[in-house]
Amino acid sequence: MAQFDDLAFFQRLAHAGSLTATARELGVSLSAVSKRLKQLEGRLGVALASRTTRRLTLTTEGELYLARGAAILEELHELEETLGEHQAELSGPLRIHSTFGFGRRHVAPLLSAFCREHPGIEGVLELSNFPLSLGDQGFDIGIRVGEPPDSRLVARRILASRRILCASPTLAATLPPLRAPTDLTGHACLLLRENDSDFAVWRFQRRGRPAEEQAVKVAGPLASNDGEVIVGLALDGHGIALRSWWDVHRHLASGALVELLPDWQGVRADFHAVYQQRRHVPARIRAFVAYLEQEMVKRVPPLQPGPLTGSGESP
Repeated sequence: MAQFDDLAFFQRLAHAGSLTATARELGVSLSAVSKRLKQLEGRLGVALASRTTRRLTLTTEGELYLARGAAILEELHELEETLGEHQAELSGPLRIHSTFGFGRRHVAPLLSAFCREHPGIEGVLELSNFPLSLGDQGFDIGIRVGEPPDSRLVARRILASRRILCASPTLAATLPPLRAPTDLTGHACLLLRENDSDFAVWRFQRRGRPAEEQAVKVAGPLASNDGEVIVGLALDGHGIALRSWWDVHRHLASGALVELLPDWQGVRADFHAVYQQRRHVPARIRAFVAYLEQEMVKRVPPLQPGPLTGSGESP
């Protein structure tokens, strides 16, 4: 029906954010997109968006049409998925959000493999270092560190991880004995800058004593807003790093990095795939989350046993 085509068109238009981007995605002219939007508004009798060629801003009516329309399209897709044995072949859009480092290293290759198995999937992976609202941004799945505080989201753990305090063997050999996290004060630490602070707060839990915790302010001459850069600086011997297990496990295994303060452990930083609770979760979402659970453990070795509890800190 034309109404469903209009809903799908407007959903793509809203997600693209401009007439120009929509025309590029659909492979049509800018004037064709503009004309179709005018026809839709004429049929509905309301203005759905104010626009220029570069930017689109939804009106109140446009926001309502998008939200209710997305729900209708999702219901229709779910109905079609339940009909017939042929629906074993997954299809439809799958929009995923993840952090840069983890998304590049692990989510992107797994999405690639998943889409190769299911060519009917239209996969989109968007990366940023800030968690985004799934509903507001139109994402189906978010890859988050820690379980989300929003009870309306379903969270499935896809990887157990924690922070590892480490340094190059050359640097470690020059350090005085470290007995507790407070001994890090005064040492060159590599800072992951996620704000304008000149220091970072690193948190630890003592092995075998999950109730015993220490938080210490650390500083150093080198910093970056990218975790991969921090690992590179640690490998080059510039300082002590506190990085996630998934990011440094191979360097620890090869001996390029060594763990410091073995009696203490960085806090947990488990990764979860989250998606919105709904009566019928589309098969493509359930299938990809299950695929992440199955395949991620093959990419990152299990954590060493430890009595740690969960944490929602960012990587």
